[in-house]
Amino acid sequence: MRLIQPSDRFFVAGARGMAGSAIVRALQRNGYGNPAQGGELLTPNRQELNLLDDASVHRWISEHKPDVVVLAAATVGGIEANRRRPADFLLENLRLETQVIEAAWRTGVRRLLFLGSSCIYPKFAEQPIREESLLTGALEPTNAWYAIAKIAGIKLCEALRLQHNFDAISLMPTNLYGPGDNYHPSNSHVLPALIRRFHSAKKSGETSVTCWGTGKPLREFLHSDDLGEACVFALQHWSALSEEAPRDDEGKPLAFLNVGTGVDVSIRQLAEQVADAVSYKGTVHWDNSKPDGTPKKQLDVSRLSAMGWQAQIPLTQGLVSTVAEFASSEKPRGLDQ
Repeated sequence: MRLIQPSDRFFVAGARGMAGSAIVRALQRNGYGNPAQGGELLTPNRQELNLLDDASVHRWISEHKPDVVVLAAATVGGIEANRRRPADFLLENLRLETQVIEAAWRTGVRRLLFLGSSCIYPKFAEQPIREESLLTGALEPTNAWYAIAKIAGIKLCEALRLQHNFDAISLMPTNLYGPGDNYHPSNSHVLPALIRRFHSAKKSGETSVTCWGTGKPLREFLHSDDLGEACVFALQHWSALSEEAPRDDEGKPLAFLNVGTGVDVSIRQLAEQVADAVSYKGTVHWDNSKPDGTPKKQLDVSRLSAMGWQAQIPLTQGLVSTVAEFASSEKPRGLDQ
């Protein structure tokens, strides 16, 4: 029996961000939120619901009574944005997470899915990174503030399950890309930043492009539509309250699961693939004075794979559609709501 039904009311917080919009599409593809079957997809924008306002969040969830909440909203950005706005990344993410999760529990929401990030793991975690690596070492300094907030969200979900039997689960996706990504010149992550840089260089006829760091770090990339399908799959099949739930090395139910492809590439290889997808023919230079970040970050996705889910969109395929989407719409984003 599936743990969610077409007749359920779904509230997707962050439905206009890259991850949230992909989750909405996946729910619709799988027949959820269909009014003809009594279901509903609730996707309020920032004007309709300010996720940073505690009273508004509690009032809205109490009035709309969703059965299932998916928390994909976050204040996001790359290395430079984290460096310049550490307080924003910590305060805003802590505030919206605790408010939505607590309100969902207090108002009787049946299921909740919290979306975290692979940056929660230690900088030098054993590779590929298993869920057990959480809190076993120091974080990568360039995104520690965001990571700490995400860890707090995971632990709040776990605490409410342990103390109050609240059916809350969390997924930790690897680096995401796809429709609706953030291409801001200073606030974006590595892949959208490369797409913007190479696309601009091609348009302006530049003969060379300079990329940050050495190009040696290894990263794993997941298309947002694969993440959307993973979220629906987890909501359908996984409850940490179940006796069949995946367990950690100590035999305890896992509070969160990794989501990724299980395959990584070097940033240098990624830049070459982006240049090919954009059809850029110039020279690529590497600025070694800029930070590399974590040397390698590949997730162990065996738990979710054992349950029956695997990513379906290869990076080469996803890049082509993502580059085309960027070329048609260059819109910077900040708070994913």
